[in-house]
Amino acid sequence: MNGATSMTETSTAPVAEKPLFFFPKWFNKAWWIILPIALIGPPFFLTLAWFGLNHQSTHVGYAPKQPVNYSHTIHAGQLGIDCRYCHTDVEKSGQANIPPTETCMACHSMIGTGKGSLERVRESWNKKTPIEWVKVHRLPDFVYFNHSAHVNRGVGCVSCHGRVDQMDVVVHEKPLSMAWCLECHRNPAPHLRPIEELTNMTWKPTDTANETAESLGKALMAKYNLKPSTDCSTCHR
Repeated sequence: MNGATSMTETSTAPVAEKPLFFFPKWFNKAWWIILPIALIGPPFFLTLAWFGLNHQSTHVGYAPKQPVNYSHTIHAGQLGIDCRYCHTDVEKSGQANIPPTETCMACHSMIGTGKGSLERVRESWNKKTPIEWVKVHRLPDFVYFNHSAHVNRGVGCVSCHGRVDQMDVVVHEKPLSMAWCLECHRNPAPHLRPIEELTNMTWKPTDTANETAESLGKALMAKYNLKPSTDCSTCHR
């Protein structure tokens, strides 16, 4: 028996071990695609993230230097000039126009005629060349937004632009992101106000007798027959 067992053990061939790691044959041709992706991918996505999170992309906090040191604190705040005096098309156009030099000179042909800070305005007027203002609130090209559709339904300037009447330099205060817009479209009532209070930066729902933000908003929704759409085609046309 011992001899038979010994013969069996010695006659068994050793089993070859499988390699721990192996690549399929197609890898021999695919490596030249995989390798560049592995090398370029991380830097690409890091760069994309940097641009995506940059303040000029998200815009929140963006406050560019303008060619003229125009102060909304003085004009809209202290002097109480209505937003629509300068942004004349906001109620009838998709764009809130930047005022031409003629609008500035309607006052400054008589006021502050010798002020050095207005030299650029006088130069624009005399040479008939526009002042190249830097746009602060800028949406992506693939987003459609109509100012008149909003202001004529009781969305006040302060809702999207913040307290501009307290800004010496206009700052991009609200995110104006898709999620931010959809939040208002899904529940617009708290953000609405009477049309006559459109440019009143200090107005609150409690200023209207016996009204809360919710009750007044719902009443205004019914009055304006307001049913904001959340379809993609509303803003992406």
